[in-house]
Order: sequence, then structure tokens, then C-alpha cells
Amino acid sequence: MAGTAKHFRKRAAILDCIRRTTVHPSAEWIYAQLKPEFPDLSLGTVYRNLTLFREQGLIMSIGTVNGVERFDGFTQPHVHFICTRCGQVMDLKEVQIPREVSDEVMSSTGGSVGGVQLTFTGICRECMEENQQNEQEEVS
Repeated sequence: MAGTAKHFRKRAAILDCIRRTTVHPSAEWIYAQLKPEFPDLSLGTVYRNLTLFREQGLIMSIGTVNGVERFDGFTQPHVHFICTRCGQVMDLKEVQIPREVSDEVMSSTGGSVGGVQLTFTGICRECMEENQQNEQEEVS
């Protein structure tokens, strides 16, 4: 019975770790955060629980960013921006997803829309400013 309680504590800690951060973590990031508290935690346990949480609709996958799958604990429809230079993932909760998009998809497919993920990619402000500074230094 003690093993089951420990198993539940790890599972709860993994879910809590995802939900309390805004960095859109990878499995490796979650593992590194929790390893000090759970020395016997394995990366495989983290991956198995992420799969379970995703299947249960408790988290969502943002997709692969710079070769690593990233996750989000906020599952309501919202917009993301991913920097293709540094890999930062940002929530754009102030940007609304137009209802017309779902309506057009339903009209085009004859099916129903169960969820929406809208992701923009580009270069974030910090990377743009860094690039401008580097260009200015090269000119000087």
C-alpha cells in the first residue's frame, strides 16, 4: 500500500509541476524539477504520466519545439507564440480565436470541432533586440 501512495504522490507532483509553471515544460524539465524531492523518480515515469494526463485531457502537448515535446497545463483554447530562435513558448491569452474558424472547419469537413490549438511562430522580442544589438556592434 505504501508503494501506491508514493506512486500517487509522484503523479500528483508531476501534474502540479506542469500546472504551476508558464514555461511550457518538457518532460526533461519536469524531471529535473522533481528529482530532488523524489530521488527514485525516473524519466520514464514522467513520460508515462504525461501521456496519461494528455489522454485524460488534463494537459496538452504544444508540439515539438527545437526537437523536444513541450506541454501546457492550461487546456482552455488559447493562442501560443513560439520563438524559432530561442524556443520560448508564450501564451497569448489576450488574442481571441475567432469562432468563425471552427465554423469554417466544421463546414469544410462536415464534422465537429473538439478542440482548437492556434500557434504562431516567429522571433520573440528578446531575440530581435539581441539581433539588433549584434548588428550595431558589427557596424561600430
